[in-house]
Amino acid sequence: MKRAGIVVVVSLFAFTLIALTQEGNTRAASGAAGAKGYKVTGKIPVAGEGGWDYLVVDEAARRLYLSHSTHVVVFDVDSHAVAGDIADTQGVHGIALARDLDRGFVSDGRANSVTIFDLKTLKTISTVPAGTNPDAILYDEITKRVFAFNGRSKDATVIDAATGKVVSTFPVGGKPEFAAADGKGNVYVNVEDTSEILHIDAQKMTILHRWPLAPCKEPSGLAMDTESRRLFAVCDNEMMAVVNADTGKVVATPKIGEGPDAAAFDPGTKDIFSSNGETGTLTVVHEESPDKYSVVQNLTTEKGARTMALDLKTHTLYLPAAEMVPPGPGQKWPSVKMGTMHLLIVSE
Repeated sequence: MKRAGIVVVVSLFAFTLIALTQEGNTRAASGAAGAKGYKVTGKIPVAGEGGWDYLVVDEAARRLYLSHSTHVVVFDVDSHAVAGDIADTQGVHGIALARDLDRGFVSDGRANSVTIFDLKTLKTISTVPAGTNPDAILYDEITKRVFAFNGRSKDATVIDAATGKVVSTFPVGGKPEFAAADGKGNVYVNVEDTSEILHIDAQKMTILHRWPLAPCKEPSGLAMDTESRRLFAVCDNEMMAVVNADTGKVVATPKIGEGPDAAAFDPGTKDIFSSNGETGTLTVVHEESPDKYSVVQNLTTEKGARTMALDLKTHTLYLPAAEMVPPGPGQKWPSVKMGTMHLLIVSE
């Protein structure tokens, strides 16, 4: 009887061990796939009229900067209260933060200029002339330079971030969209109308490579995993081009939704995000290895939610959206219905 009891106990122990092992493997596999279930968890109202473009989170200072037609609205990212406003940034597209210099930079698309402001006080320091319709804007910590990429003049204005002086302007050979830096003196920018990524030497301010993104067409948003040396370009033909940042080779093309305009990468989770304005979805792609990627979720957001910002501290995303009014006679684009703009909060 004792032996039988021992056999039963051993059998139960073995069964429990197998079950726990299988459960652990399942959890590990689920974690590896990145299937974590993001969802819309709230909304932050945005007062005033006009549209938006890019936004950025300063995770250390706990601020969120939102472009809003003629100004930049600054939120406390934890309380969701308005913390300030950067006025007179006509046709604002993007915001770049030089935290080490306590300066911020805004691309004023309609004014053909860059506004420099103090990160602590939010007061404007100066305004610097740029090319025609500056759009994407990026701060490179290695060279302490700001790169403003001008959509209509198809060039880049380079500004010394400390002095606020323009140090160079060079052509990019197409309509530049969003940009990324690797923290080693390399800057990368999507060129929408030629479907390329440019590799730029930030120190010499010259183009080192022009890499075709085929089969990707008309790239817009760009993000980067600096550890794996992979760039993530979201493209108009419903795909994300994953690019080797050293060779320019396209290594994967996971499917995303229609009308993407922004990309983000979370190094803590190895998840890559594409905000798709036409389909009103957020595609989540998980990086399993530098050359293996899988779509793990397509979250319904709102139609028109095409840009986003990622808070790396809390792994929370913010996407602007609003009710839209169809274009009237002589108008090309729909307009935002007064009082309906808000930020969607997306988290696990």
